[in-house]
Amino acid sequence: MTTSVYAKLYAKAIFNIAVKKNEFRKWQCDLRTLACLSRDAILTGWLQDPTVDCEQKVKVITDRCPLLDPVATRIVCVLAKQGQLDILVDIAEGYRRLVDRYLGVEGVEDAEVISAIPLDNEDKLLIAQRLTEIFGKPIVLKPKVDPTIIGGLIIKIGDELIDGSIRGKLEALKRELVSG
Repeated sequence: MTTSVYAKLYAKAIFNIAVKKNEFRKWQCDLRTLACLSRDAILTGWLQDPTVDCEQKVKVITDRCPLLDPVATRIVCVLAKQGQLDILVDIAEGYRRLVDRYLGVEGVEDAEVISAIPLDNEDKLLIAQRLTEIFGKPIVLKPKVDPTIIGGLIIKIGDELIDGSIRGKLEALKRELVSG
């Protein structure tokens, strides 16, 4: 199975737990926390070390995140054992989509927004509002930073790509000049 299939399976299982216990927000917070933990290369390397026993891993996770649900902690141990901590972000995203669908917010669209420098909150809000107007549905921004675009933005929503970057404009100009 591919990692996206595993992520969907975990997201669905966690969603079912959240439905039974009516703990949507708690699991959303736990999964965001785990996704952040998975970005710590040193910690994930240690968690995936097969010589470290699971109880030590649980202790470290609970020390760093004392409010984390014990089931969430066990999920980290299982994923670490399988060498799949990298799917925690996908699990969190899949879970969010399931909750949105369940709560009737299915029309929400994700937009990957790539900028040369980090966007401040005001810029994010303005971009989200403008994209909501353009696409006619609520937009959730997924900001990323890529200095190689030089300036401007690249926006990916579903199958659409809007390249308003300086790099994109320079490449288009280069193609135009080369083709004569």
